[in-house]
Amino acid sequence: MLPEVLAHEPPAAQRATMSAMRATSWTAPSRARLARIRARLREIYGVPAAVPHRRPLDELILTVLSQSTNDRNRDVAFLALRQRFAGWEEVRDAPLADVELAIRPGGISKVKSQRIQQILSAIGDPLSLDWIETAPPAQRRDALCALPGVGRKTAACVLLFSYGLREVPVDTHVSRVATRLGLLRPGAPFEELHDQMLALTPPGAELELHVNLLRHGRRTCHSRSPECDTCGLRRMCPRIGVR
Repeated sequence: MLPEVLAHEPPAAQRATMSAMRATSWTAPSRARLARIRARLREIYGVPAAVPHRRPLDELILTVLSQSTNDRNRDVAFLALRQRFAGWEEVRDAPLADVELAIRPGGISKVKSQRIQQILSAIGDPLSLDWIETAPPAQRRDALCALPGVGRKTAACVLLFSYGLREVPVDTHVSRVATRLGLLRPGAPFEELHDQMLALTPPGAELELHVNLLRHGRRTCHSRSPECDTCGLRRMCPRIGVR
């Protein structure tokens, strides 16, 4: 029930006020609470596993292609790009129109083709990111985020999936589910969300929590119409976020 002071406000104002109230009253979750949520996610989705593939440049381009599309379209665009060009140097030096045509199945191809060529050009020669495996954590993150259009989520994907390094990508699904569960501060900027998520994640659980929170966001905890009645986490959810 809304507080009496909000009863006569319009719905939009009510949501804004309630969000502000939740943000100011938020406290960091205990390790025990996270452990319970993690265990329940395991029961629902299992324990995901992925061997680091050690191809950071591939992962970087794949993550760029994943923006604003689904996994299938992303993979089709990536495969078309690799089949059309002999290597990343050729992608970098090709006419922009050729790159855009190759990745068109992934959507937003004009923007993504420009971004891919900008990134490849910024890396320079040799065109490789293999050095990040042994670089200091702050250096590898900062170097990736210095590339055109690369933010914390993209950098985290490269580090986690390429080498299994300690990073947790926080995309819209992960941030939504984790915020509604009270794991992250409502309204926090993405930089803070990444710092919070990494701080609360036990070492070795980075991939597991990222994948299982993402799965829950895609399958149940939707943005506009979360399936709360059938949600396996409903007893643990403090109803954070606008439903």
